Amino acid sequence: MNNKEFYLIAHNIRSLYNVGTIFRTADALGVDRLFLTGYTGCPPRKEISKVALGAEDSVPWKHYKNTTHLIKKLKAEGVQIIALEKNNKSINYLDFKPKFPVALILGHEIEGVSSQLLKQADKTISLPMNGIKESLNVGVAMAVAGYHVISQK
Repeated sequence: MNNKEFYLIAHNIRSLYNVGTIFRTADALGVDRLFLTGYTGCPPRKEISKVALGAEDSVPWKHYKNTTHLIKKLKAEGVQIIALEKNNKSINYLDFKPKFPVALILGHEIEGVSSQLLKQADKTISLPMNGIKESLNVGVAMAVAGYHVISQK
């Protein structure tokens, strides 16, 4: 591991198409490893491949059933854990200065990042929402936050 590594943790993502988007965007961001956790679908799946367009083969990934164990392992390796979730403790993503290595947790499309995982995160960041909706699609939100993280390398 080097000190500029960037990881993604996709937890309980229900749509395989969103998983495909996450793979494709992770490839664009140069993510060092994608962790698929909980019931997030894993390749090979035609729905993932349809959107990922081969990124499921170029992005290093691993499945972990138990996200808590993964986070403990990453923290022991000095990885800063960041949750992407809008709540009363979150800070604007533009005000966030990552300390590499860093892992960004993405949560369920409707329920978001679970309270259990939020407690394990070192920080929580969010995207400002100016319309009537409270959130963006998980893949879109990941892209916005991810490009901010890599701009800080």
